[in-house]
Amino acid sequence: MWNLILKDIRLQKNALFTLLPALFIYLFSGLSVTWVGIVFCIVIIMDVFSKDEKSSSNILWNALPYTRKEIVSSKYIGALIFTTLILLTILAGNWIIHQEFIQWEQIILVTSVVIFFTSFAFPFAYVFKIQYIVNASLVLLVLYLFTVSTFIPDLNDRIRGFVQTIIGLDDIFLQLIVILSAAVLYFLSWLLSIWLYNRKVF
Repeated sequence: MWNLILKDIRLQKNALFTLLPALFIYLFSGLSVTWVGIVFCIVIIMDVFSKDEKSSSNILWNALPYTRKEIVSSKYIGALIFTTLILLTILAGNWIIHQEFIQWEQIILVTSVVIFFTSFAFPFAYVFKIQYIVNASLVLLVLYLFTVSTFIPDLNDRIRGFVQTIIGLDDIFLQLIVILSAAVLYFLSWLLSIWLYNRKVF
């Protein structure tokens, strides 16, 4: 299984060399560390998944001495590894550029959002194609922009305020609930993905 994870890292080597410097540029521009981290993590994770989406790739992996459980597990472990790499880059970049460490609450928020997204996206991707997720995301983006321009002009400010409220919380108990909820959801998503992938025919 670890060979599968190393394979994903090698496949993403060029993308990482491109995206990580771009990450520094976004940090230098003063954009929200939280949003930058979430977007970069999701882009890399789903790009890894899309590279194995072709039927020929799935047939190849199933012909190798790996169980389907190992193939699925490698994606879930790989997602955590890529998220960690992005967060470490953000930590280093923010220190180099702004001479300050990002808040612990921001790390929890980025990790939790990425885990929640991955927990829903991976099982969906094992049933449908990544393109469906992309199309659904575009539709949601259009609906969001329509809502902002028509019904709730200050929606961006409300979301920004909500995020700042969460980041500003010092309640350790609440943070533990968020972390445990994300971990449980990720575990259940992993079980569901294994079940779905075992039923898939290539």
